[in-house]
Amino acid sequence: MPISGSKTAPGLLRRASIRRFISSTRVELLSDPGGPPPGHEESDPLALLRRIADEREDLVSVADETLAQLEVEAIDQAQPTPGGVAFLEACAASGRSVWMVSNNATVAIDRYLSTHGLSQLVAGQFGRVSGQPKSMKPSPRLLSAAVGAAETKPGDCIFVGDAVRDVEAAHAAGMQAIGYANKPGKDAALAEAGAVAVIASMDDLVRAVMNRDD
Repeated sequence: MPISGSKTAPGLLRRASIRRFISSTRVELLSDPGGPPPGHEESDPLALLRRIADEREDLVSVADETLAQLEVEAIDQAQPTPGGVAFLEACAASGRSVWMVSNNATVAIDRYLSTHGLSQLVAGQFGRVSGQPKSMKPSPRLLSAAVGAAETKPGDCIFVGDAVRDVEAAHAAGMQAIGYANKPGKDAALAEAGAVAVIASMDDLVRAVMNRDD
């Protein structure tokens, strides 16, 4: 059973949206008696959310809610990863179920799938738990939840992700990971993290699924 990651923020958030998140969060949080939020210098909204969760738990709710809203807005400009739809279709044709696990908000994942007509190709999706940024990868929590919902075993699953934290989360959940090197230089990092294979294109997975069924 393949489990696939998805990326909405920061990958698909426009620069303006990222600035809005950081700016609006700062406006809300800088006025807090406790002072600036930890990580207020971060340019990655998910990294900022992690820092806030680590050091100012009382500020998590407003930050998470703001980011979720921006992630949903970003879906209008988001396009499926090249080869991604073909991979989902190949899995469906071969009787393999695909579950989507992401550090993005579940509401944004739902919007993405419905907008692109992909909901029927995904058995289920697990985004970060609302108000609980520590549920994000590299925590295995979301992957373990997907395995439980699928009523299968981690050893019967493989996770496809484009970040070292994806590989780490997969290993912590007891499954192997395939690294998707969607940018130059990622292949070495993903391999070093322990990915069982590293691909440069989702078309590689399409061919692998189709050839395995020949």
